[in-house]
Amino acid sequence: MMRTHRCGELRAENVGETVTLTGWVNRRREHGEHLAFVDIRDHTGITQCVVDNEVDVRSEYVIKVTGVVTARIEGTVNDDLPTGAIELQDCAVEILSIAEPPPFPMDERADQVDELVRLRHRYVDLRRERMQRNMRVRSTINAAIRSAMIGQEFVEVETPMLMPSTPEGAREFLVPSRQKPGNFYALPQSPQLYKQLLMVGGLDRYFQIARCLRDEDLRADRQYEFMQLDMEMSFCDVDDVLSAVEVGVLDAAEAVTGTRPDAVERMTWHDAMERFGIDKPDLRFGMELIELTPIFADTGFKAFSTAESIKAIKVDQGADEYGRNKLDGLTDEAKSFGAKGMVWLKVRDAEGGGLEFESPVAKFLNETETAAIIETTAAVAGDLVLVIADEWMTTCEVLGELRNRIGRPPVWEGPYKYLWVTDFPLFVGVDAATGTPKPGHHAFCQPHPDDLDKLESDPMSVRAQAYDLVLNGWELGSGSIRIHDPQLQKRVFELLGIDDEEASKRFGFFLEPFKYGAPPHGGFAYGIDRLTAILAGEENIREIIAFPKPQSGLDPMTNAPTEVDATVLEEVGIRVLPPSV
Repeated sequence: MMRTHRCGELRAENVGETVTLTGWVNRRREHGEHLAFVDIRDHTGITQCVVDNEVDVRSEYVIKVTGVVTARIEGTVNDDLPTGAIELQDCAVEILSIAEPPPFPMDERADQVDELVRLRHRYVDLRRERMQRNMRVRSTINAAIRSAMIGQEFVEVETPMLMPSTPEGAREFLVPSRQKPGNFYALPQSPQLYKQLLMVGGLDRYFQIARCLRDEDLRADRQYEFMQLDMEMSFCDVDDVLSAVEVGVLDAAEAVTGTRPDAVERMTWHDAMERFGIDKPDLRFGMELIELTPIFADTGFKAFSTAESIKAIKVDQGADEYGRNKLDGLTDEAKSFGAKGMVWLKVRDAEGGGLEFESPVAKFLNETETAAIIETTAAVAGDLVLVIADEWMTTCEVLGELRNRIGRPPVWEGPYKYLWVTDFPLFVGVDAATGTPKPGHHAFCQPHPDDLDKLESDPMSVRAQAYDLVLNGWELGSGSIRIHDPQLQKRVFELLGIDDEEASKRFGFFLEPFKYGAPPHGGFAYGIDRLTAILAGEENIREIIAFPKPQSGLDPMTNAPTEVDATVLEEVGIRVLPPSV
């Protein structure tokens, strides 16, 4: 190596040693007539070097410095630096590469720079301490996950990046075939089909840190291309899959933070909706949904008398915090989430003792209803109660959104609360065009064994052996036990309006192998980008990806996507339409 030490490694015990450091010039400062201070930086830290004033180095020059480690004199020690007790003297400096002034500051001030500027110069942005830490957190997480899976006897297998199009899922990226013009490969949305075929092939336990691609709109937790831990195992039940996944995610958190999170809680989908109004609840704060429906069984209040479900959330001491403008804003939000309206009740001390409501609807509630609401919500003076009355799902979802808006802390803020949400509905809603049920996850989820007798008679009540992993309110991933019995798969297809001919056309290459003996199997996949962002303390996954795309999807560094030469397009049989007017 060109160096003997890294820039953040030297300490007082190294005093007297002659060392060589390599890195970037972090800062240069004049020190009297003949000397200058040069701070040299690499990913481990900074060391101050005393150099001849004639040494002409500037910010971000790449240099090699050889000098003697010397203790700083009293009064000049920098307690903010791990290397602050020493400096290099008698320095010989070699310039390895000169540099133009960087496009933005190399410290925390760069966080205020326009993101497009940072992404245009990502190779410079990556030098900063924050980005160096994030990249190394990601590497630590990958290593911990890989070790955890291998330790449980999973076999790492790479699946194809070029596969047939399966348009039933998210929008795909297509790749034209040169050898078969007019035909296309698709880039994988996930390795789902291949990993199930690996189970048919007897691999027993498979995993892969897989790159997946979806042509969807970008946002804080979504990129065109993303990485996920993908796994599948044979001869297992739900508990087996969940336990295997837990080892990896808890090992990853411990590797980054030094502390192992608590065991992962479990909750059914129905309980999650009842208690939190969302299928990815954030358990770091309370404000759970409160059931009020029985209170209004015989109410004269018209807005409540016809509602299927009436629920509330209580905002502790929110009565004074939420004035009329804020409450009108919350009401508008509730309507945007699908509610017909929202009732707010401020809890106040009554003149004659006890408690009463301050609210436009207080006069429509009788004394018994008022007392029951206060008792059920355990409200005290100064609290704010928000009530939604509607269909059960709408009531839950609207209050779940309001709960998150009012009480949810930043996603990266501890503690880390993992949660398994299980027993999702097998079907969600009905396709308006065909009148057939729509699958909740996908068409290959194993129905819950206790609900098989209702598959044809009451399909909307059937639960799936499907499960999601949630961390601090972010869905990390999904999985399920798969259907391995062709006859059961046929029953599900028939419910979805898929006959044998269509099933063979759409899924034949996948279903054919199941005729040759498929073991019971199940699997899971979770997003490494999202997991890393939370453990690194970031709210946007772009900060933990080396070369991400901004929200527009247009890469400011490479200018991708770009036009392709006409001869290349001709070779793969593609003609580009003129722009629409």
